[in-house]
Amino acid sequence: MPDLYNNNSRRNILILILSSVPLLIHLYVNAFAGYGFFRDELYYIACSNRPDTGYVDQPPFSVLILYLNRLLFGDSLFALRLIPAVNSALTVFITCLMTVKLGGKTFAIILSALAVIFAPVYTAMNSFYSMNSFDILLWALAFYIIILIIQESKESKQRYWILLGIVLGIGLMNKIGFLWLGFGLLAGLLLSDKRKLLLTFKPYLAAGIALLIFTPYIIWNFQNDFAHIEFIRNATSEKYSGLDIMDFLTGQFLNMNPVSVIIWMSGLYFLLFDKEGKKFRILAVIYITAFLILIINGHSKAEYLSPAYTSLFAAGSVFIEKKTFVRLRWIRYAVSIPLVVIGILITPLALPVLPVETFIQYSKAIGMTPASSEDKELSELPQFYADMHGWEEMSENISRVYQSLPPEDRPRTVIFGQNYGEAAAMEFFRDKYPLPKVISSHNNYWIWGPGEIEDPVIIIIGGNKEDHLNIFETVEEKVIHSAEYSMPYENNIPIFVAKNLKAPIGELWKKIKNYN
Repeated sequence: MPDLYNNNSRRNILILILSSVPLLIHLYVNAFAGYGFFRDELYYIACSNRPDTGYVDQPPFSVLILYLNRLLFGDSLFALRLIPAVNSALTVFITCLMTVKLGGKTFAIILSALAVIFAPVYTAMNSFYSMNSFDILLWALAFYIIILIIQESKESKQRYWILLGIVLGIGLMNKIGFLWLGFGLLAGLLLSDKRKLLLTFKPYLAAGIALLIFTPYIIWNFQNDFAHIEFIRNATSEKYSGLDIMDFLTGQFLNMNPVSVIIWMSGLYFLLFDKEGKKFRILAVIYITAFLILIINGHSKAEYLSPAYTSLFAAGSVFIEKKTFVRLRWIRYAVSIPLVVIGILITPLALPVLPVETFIQYSKAIGMTPASSEDKELSELPQFYADMHGWEEMSENISRVYQSLPPEDRPRTVIFGQNYGEAAAMEFFRDKYPLPKVISSHNNYWIWGPGEIEDPVIIIIGGNKEDHLNIFETVEEKVIHSAEYSMPYENNIPIFVAKNLKAPIGELWKKIKNYN
């Protein structure tokens, strides 16, 4: 008995050490390196200023957590990114627990942890605040609970189904893509010897709990003309229309670390065909179901499938450990060492650990050109990094324009941002620079509306004068905003002051809704 206790203690210490690695990396970058606020982070902050049961582009869970986080820790960049840093550690921790439950020992635990730590998409998603960080963690937690349901006694299964229902509900309230896990779970039950569970009330209990938790967002969509469905339809047909199936497939190898394909493919084999692994076949079916749903869509971002890999990393690590006997032990090093080396080499592409100029030189040296999943024009930085630049400079420039207005015009002045990044940035930096109310027609800003100012003076960010003159009697260009390293469409853009609307703003607002 003491030996077992000691072995478990050493294993637990190992898991805690491995889990602390990504946490320490992210905390260091957040404190001493990194760039500025990411476009989406500013929008999340704007949403958290207006707590609700739903938003055009997302359910409310991550916004609610941010609201609480801001109450406790404030609005610093370090405070904002503390939660995703913790999520990165918890994801490794849960993956290690999955590995143990699947029969893994020391090597399998280490390998599964390394696969998560050095997956570029996980590194990137946990480097800034968004629903995606929670999505990865919640998928891993759901996988772990499913393993417990398969393994544990009949007496304990009911409470695990209840826990699964809670996680499914929270997952849906965080991101609609959690439905894919639910569809995969149903398919897995139908296609495995666990289908007899469908004759019990437990899966339906879990589904009912999930639906109950998710109901507020369903109601919100009914109240707002199914805004989220319109958003998804527009994003698929417009913003992501340039993506194809090959982009999705190649992205699986690049996003998860090219070397890790050995691990997750081994995991699929272990779960589908291995005598010991087939007991957990449901995990593989969930992955395959999500994969097929995204492939059929035809314009899915590769990163959408990334939360489904943690269980495959755990299963693959167990398989590799079990199949590498004394004479094949070298295979362990042939997998783990390149995994770490390649992971370190590509980390600067996912985590802003390098100064900007150094990063530009580094990316050129390794032959990685800037990329955008939205088919936008880029300069020297990928969109992910470019969207962390220029927001404060934009706020400062527009503040100068605002302060140059006649005193009588300022009380009725508003800023119009072409997108939620511009609008949210102006809101965020109002504490530092004198700026008026901000409006936009993009996503939830459209729902928040133009306000009640009659005959407003509007500072317009971007666009062209001819188009603005179709709406206003007078339009005057005040300044050209520029900021090094920002996205090209946010750089060298004119800032206008427009007056005397040709129609009531309420009428115009109905025509400019922009959900994408």
